[in-house]
Amino acid sequence: MGKKFRGKNRRGGGRGGGRGGGGGGERGNSWRDYPALKKENEKLQQYYDSLLEFSDEEKTQFWEALRRELPNSFRFCGSKGHALAVERLLRSRYIPEIVKIEHQDGRPVDPPQPVSWYPDELAWWMTTPKNVVRKFPPFAAFQKFLVSETSVGNISRQEVVSMIPPLLMDLRPGMTVLDMCASPGSKSAQLLEMLHVGEESRVRKVLREFAKEDGLDLGDETKEEAEADLEADPSDAGRATGLLIANDADYKRGHLLVHQLKRLSSPNLLVMNHDATQFPSIKLPSTDPNSNKNNYLKFDRILADVPCSGDGTARKNANLWKDWQPGSALGLHITQIRILVRALQLLKVGGRVVYSTCSMNPVENESIIAAAIERCGGLDNVEIVDSSDKLDGLVRRPGLKSWKIMDKSGKIWNNWEEVENFTKESKDGVTPGRLVPSMFPDPNGTTLPLERCMRIYPHLQDTGGFFITVLEKKAEFKAKNENERKQTNQTNGASEDAATAIPAAETKLEDASAPEEKKEDEPMEDASPAASKRPLETEEDAEQPAKKAKTAEESSAATTPAPAAAAATEREDRPGKPKRNGPIEEPFKYLDPSHPVIQNIKEFYRLSSRFPTNRYMVRNEMGEPAKAIYYTTALTRDILTENEGRGLKFIHGGVRMFMKQDAPSAEVCRWRIQAEGMPILQGYVGEPRVVRLRNKETLHKLLIEMFPKINEGEWQNFEEIGERVRDIGMGCCVLRVEPEGDDEEWQERMALPLWKSIHSLNLMLPKEDRSAMLLRVFNDTSPLINISLQRKEKQEKAAEEQEQEAGEQEDEEIDVEDIPTPEGTD
Repeated sequence: MGKKFRGKNRRGGGRGGGRGGGGGGERGNSWRDYPALKKENEKLQQYYDSLLEFSDEEKTQFWEALRRELPNSFRFCGSKGHALAVERLLRSRYIPEIVKIEHQDGRPVDPPQPVSWYPDELAWWMTTPKNVVRKFPPFAAFQKFLVSETSVGNISRQEVVSMIPPLLMDLRPGMTVLDMCASPGSKSAQLLEMLHVGEESRVRKVLREFAKEDGLDLGDETKEEAEADLEADPSDAGRATGLLIANDADYKRGHLLVHQLKRLSSPNLLVMNHDATQFPSIKLPSTDPNSNKNNYLKFDRILADVPCSGDGTARKNANLWKDWQPGSALGLHITQIRILVRALQLLKVGGRVVYSTCSMNPVENESIIAAAIERCGGLDNVEIVDSSDKLDGLVRRPGLKSWKIMDKSGKIWNNWEEVENFTKESKDGVTPGRLVPSMFPDPNGTTLPLERCMRIYPHLQDTGGFFITVLEKKAEFKAKNENERKQTNQTNGASEDAATAIPAAETKLEDASAPEEKKEDEPMEDASPAASKRPLETEEDAEQPAKKAKTAEESSAATTPAPAAAAATEREDRPGKPKRNGPIEEPFKYLDPSHPVIQNIKEFYRLSSRFPTNRYMVRNEMGEPAKAIYYTTALTRDILTENEGRGLKFIHGGVRMFMKQDAPSAEVCRWRIQAEGMPILQGYVGEPRVVRLRNKETLHKLLIEMFPKINEGEWQNFEEIGERVRDIGMGCCVLRVEPEGDDEEWQERMALPLWKSIHSLNLMLPKEDRSAMLLRVFNDTSPLINISLQRKEKQEKAAEEQEQEAGEQEDEEIDVEDIPTPEGTD
């Protein structure tokens, strides 16, 4: 299929910088000059009309829904408490104004509605046309709220059907989970949130047990804290111990993943860059010091949301109507089987894989499930789980037990026997392009309960098309080898279908399914070329595009090195050296707990001894703190240290906990707490470095004013925190926001980094976070006031008028070095 371009070429935008709205044309033409794309495709309609066997009435409903524009949908994300707080704001501030709007004929406008089957009503959608949204101020205000909260990661713009797979994984805190084809990260974000469910309350409950001993003031016990279940994830003082590994075969999409998932500030995340068909075995420290047997990570849950032709996304990807061809799905069939088989190999016995696509084609769906189960030894080893009782209210259809296949030419085949007979009767004995036996249902009738698979059609509840299946591993197995295919005749188009070629493994790694039987340098089985996903998108559309494979032309363009890079490519391709996909990543190096920097941080912030000091990490070859210090979980540390030098491609891990900062004196710690690390660390910071804020207007002043002065008595402008910020030592401290009163929009507790310098304060938040919080808490869209900049301009003007040296105003100038500026505020 051809490349898809959408939206503006924003940060991380679409490949080639293309724009949506109809393609090329002369400059000066607006998108309105281009005719609407005709949503017709003869082969597409012929295939699905013959395949799905709907009644005439339902056929009409199906095609009408597929041609309609998709409703806008979004999900409130982050911790459950925070997500519910933002969702309540939608209900209390924006919905009451929207329901007052009427069309010209007096009909009320449809307001946003919660998705009935999504837990806690944290997913919403709206069918309101764009012209209505633009016309009415309440919708404009709501749209601004959506954009603001999306920019800081509190809302994910995500299609509702793509929210389903994580909800069926039965993922619980403490589990290890792998997202094999994760970019752009919307499903990974759901999985990560599930690993952290209840963590905040558990940590506070544990801290309260030792609060008096540690000198901590935790305030009154909350209802959530009292009800916290410490047994949900008991082994690390309430902290989440689970792990999500989010993987993508494309290096650039891997960094899009990092951008999306960093907003959740989770130390329980690793991002990797591997072909999912040959995802490497991950070594763990040995559990038995007296044994030479290697120990490998097995996963409790795996999401295989695989690359697919994406015909279920035709409602939002209009180009699919002209680009759809049956060969797109046929060419992905072998790769999809390999991904699912590899997932089942990596799974623990009793663990679950959720397989999903945004395609309605059985060659990418039921046939994959059947082929993978057969390769893994049948139903004794892998069970299809019945999920029909999950997500009450979700309308779905059972999986198909018989189906037809359309070949590249558009001919429909009922079974493999027809293909064999045709091949025998043809003059050249060539099998129709790309067809293989595993694409067809069992000719004797399948014994697999494929009806337990889940199909979502567009007309059932106004969504895109989707396919989901839950598989449970019942026993360990040795996967069968693929049957080798004979090369097809050149007259059929190619010497061999690229999707079925099996090259050598990209890296020589262990097979996790039977590590004791393989040597570390033995090639891993099931090697195959990386199947490409959809192209990079703009941030606005990052959650939306279909997963699609590269065309042959795109693959050729992507893999043919430019002449200037030929020598470098040859060097990288030397025998015995793994190929690089993207730049070399900085190594992950852990700091010794006795390191002077760690000791200085611990002393300055009076950190509780209950916070682990053996999980701090830096990213440089020297292994010394230079700019940033990261924090990870114990399991992440074990994985990164145990697999160093083994060829595994980790591109992200850990939360940036401290950033180096110039300080005015040796007494001030040069390592300030980073905003993303604050939720993890703040509960362990001693009272000497804590400021408590309870007044709503005090927070407003700190948010809207950058570098407000506190010397010369101006500390009195800060109400309840005035005396505290006057007396507290310089440097970074924890601002604990603990709202008082019954204001519905002033209830959420927060912990924010605050820097005190000689003359002023600065809330260490990027501009977009400040603006989003102003809108969320105060419904204030005023621009930020940069006190430092205003003073500087005023001083420069006064200096010019008085023709005096800048040094004459030394007492009034800002000490630039001791007022740090977080990313995004300068």
